[in-house]
Amino acid sequence: MEARKLDTMKKAFFILVLLVGLLPIHNISSQNVLDGLYPKEHVANRKPIPYAHVREADVLWAKKIWRIIDLREKINLTMYYPINAMDDRMNLIDLILYGVEYEGLTAYSINDDEFKVPMTWEQVRSKMGADADTTFVEDPETGEMVEKIVGGTIRSNEVKQIMLKEIWFFDRNYSRMDVRIIGMCPFRESVKELDGQDQVVKEQVFWIYFPEARDLFARHEVFNPQNDAQRRTFDDIFNKRYFGSFIYKESNVYNNRRIEAYAAGMEAMMESERIKLQLFNIEHDMWEF
Repeated sequence: MEARKLDTMKKAFFILVLLVGLLPIHNISSQNVLDGLYPKEHVANRKPIPYAHVREADVLWAKKIWRIIDLREKINLTMYYPINAMDDRMNLIDLILYGVEYEGLTAYSINDDEFKVPMTWEQVRSKMGADADTTFVEDPETGEMVEKIVGGTIRSNEVKQIMLKEIWFFDRNYSRMDVRIIGMCPFRESVKELDGQDQVVKEQVFWIYFPEARDLFARHEVFNPQNDAQRRTFDDIFNKRYFGSFIYKESNVYNNRRIEAYAAGMEAMMESERIKLQLFNIEHDMWEF
């Protein structure tokens, strides 16, 4: 009897020791999990590199250019993905919307591209197709169908293109052609019923003033297919021109009309390339004696 009691006590003691030994392991696994080698602190604390000061007297030539970035191009996929935000990064549109909602980034109306009329967050949601809608749902108590207002959902993956407004200029103080991005405008593609048929409609959503967004862009990284330890930020992508695009229009006497207003198809592509080549030739001509 005594031997059986002693054996029972030994088993209980062994189980207690085992549970106590496993307790720290459980705490470590639940509280100190690190998905990587180290906590990422460098990018989160980055600041954008300030632009060099430009004097009006040093600008010998300047031209406003609008260009389109198609996020579906291979070189631009790092701005389109991930569709759903991940722990370490989000796509460009989600980042802009986050900045507008939580960090005071100002969105401007598409009535013009001169950043004159600010938009509220609710107006931005509406332009992104997230209007509240009325639907009928079944009341669980009565079984009757009742009206219910359902908030819309923002689908950032509907933004397939981004328009940049930029200024190209030749600065004689540095003897170089330079460019500054002034604004950014997403294009949203949605399906709407027109003339009794569902058609894809592309429309501008809002403008943001790029210099105001640089601080936000500098604190969020972009996926690097070659090296996870050396990722660029969105500010790097735009200022170092790591993207593919085509020219949409240039400043002109005809109310800054678009290329597609006077050319189509192959002719529009050739006109875009002509403007691009003109920028190169102007810089080259500045060096002729």
